Amino acid sequence: MMELIASPEAWAALLTLTALEIVLGIDNVIFLSVLVSRIPQPQANRARQIGLLLALVFRIVLLSILVWLIGLTQPVITIKSVALSWRDLILIGGGLFLIAKATHEIHGEVEARDAGEEAKPTASAFFWVIVQIIIVDLVFSLDSIITAIGMAQDLEIMIAAVVIACIIMYVSSGPVARFVAEHPTTKMLALAFLVLIGVALVADGFKFHIPRGYIYFAIAFSAAVEMFNVLARRNRRRAAG
Repeated sequence: MMELIASPEAWAALLTLTALEIVLGIDNVIFLSVLVSRIPQPQANRARQIGLLLALVFRIVLLSILVWLIGLTQPVITIKSVALSWRDLILIGGGLFLIAKATHEIHGEVEARDAGEEAKPTASAFFWVIVQIIIVDLVFSLDSIITAIGMAQDLEIMIAAVVIACIIMYVSSGPVARFVAEHPTTKMLALAFLVLIGVALVADGFKFHIPRGYIYFAIAFSAAVEMFNVLARRNRRRAAG
């Protein structure tokens, strides 16, 4: 441990891996923000906290079973000359789930559901949100940890990077969730992001890698445009008042 603390290479690996884990965690934060916007505020806070805690637990558990995790990258099925591993199948399934969930939510927004229906504080609604969070946490955790294994050799560095990234996700998720809840148009944008991320996961599962930099640039650019729209609407309301 002392050797790692005194090693510049270890610190460089920690900073690089932490930055990457934070970027990969954006997907988690967006999905959480959309899900919790459908349930009342007290339950939304609890669901968000549970979701982020589960994300941390899943990542650390996956890191602790590296031998089994690396085994998930071995081919188990071949479809038209494309060899798929358990990791690929999990990414495909998770990507399809994201696409289906985001499409369902977009349909609900376009059809303009009753506000009363969305606000019912039922235990089943809260339970279903937690189930969806668990499914997506598993998919994102698997993708995140396999990336970490490829970038660092020391388990201590991987765990430290994951913990730091999850803390930053926890701090940022509250403001992001509130912003999505207060500005309905940003929710539609977030749902479109989830469709994009789902497509990228399915493509990765079928060995067609879409560079994440392109996806995150598109997300950042669209978010910046939406931010200007929010500011413009706020200024117009002030001018009219």
